[in-house]
Amino acid sequence: MNKKLWLVYALVTTLFWGVWGALIELPEKAGFPATLGYVVWALTMLVPVLVAMNNIGWKVEFDRRSVWLGSAAGFLGAGGQLILFQALRSGPAYLVFPFISLSPVLTILMSYLMLKERASKRGWAGILLAMVAMPLLSYQPANSPIQGGLWIVLALLVFLAWGIQAFVIKFANETMKAESIFFYMTVTGLLLIPFALWMTDFSQPINWGLKGPWLAAAIQILNAIGALTLVYAFRHGKALIVSPLTNAVAPVITIILSLTLYRVIPHPLIITGMVMAMAAVFLMAIEEGTEEPKGVEK
Repeated sequence: MNKKLWLVYALVTTLFWGVWGALIELPEKAGFPATLGYVVWALTMLVPVLVAMNNIGWKVEFDRRSVWLGSAAGFLGAGGQLILFQALRSGPAYLVFPFISLSPVLTILMSYLMLKERASKRGWAGILLAMVAMPLLSYQPANSPIQGGLWIVLALLVFLAWGIQAFVIKFANETMKAESIFFYMTVTGLLLIPFALWMTDFSQPINWGLKGPWLAAAIQILNAIGALTLVYAFRHGKALIVSPLTNAVAPVITIILSLTLYRVIPHPLIITGMVMAMAAVFLMAIEEGTEEPKGVEK
């Protein structure tokens, strides 16, 4: 086994997800509805899933437990993705992504309560920081250009969906191949396309040009490929090293690029919340890999 192969996969995921998060708003701002952006994302998942299926000889687990767990992970992930597009319509990426990047706090709590896993002082410190960071990130000064708090509600829903999804994936990995989980994630994403089309207001002008579906496809393929390389990063590497890269560094890249694109300096309280959120994610990511269950291969 190439001992450095995991690092290649992890770096691809980190870079691709970081850039994806910063650019995801561009097609919608150019006149391509967020709901159609979801459709494009679901279709781009077909590219990496073909690679994954080929790697396992198209042998997907179809027993009842695998179908249920795979579908649960898929619907939570795809549903969160659909809500994320809506969240980015009312809030900028530099606020939305720090908020949803705190989803590991929910995963840790669920694992503690349902799987009886223990969290170290470092993990609980991350949870505490996350709880403090959330209200700071949602602070809106009187002169803020961001109107309303809808983005907070939507970001919270994504936070819940992706936090629960991570727990389900962690639970499913004990009995399923990673490629099978990815297969169900792709299928469920495609199944939600009619719902996204139903939500689309086709009476409004839609940009069908290069800055519409084509730009969306170029951006969304980064997410799709990153999801697959993450699967293989965990296969060849240890969670202790892979988790901090993907859970913490990718949102940092998103924030830096997003702030550069917006050319804004957030309120000091919001900056404090962003720093605390990133610190919380680092602590929880490291906590996630401190104790690997014996006999379970990542």
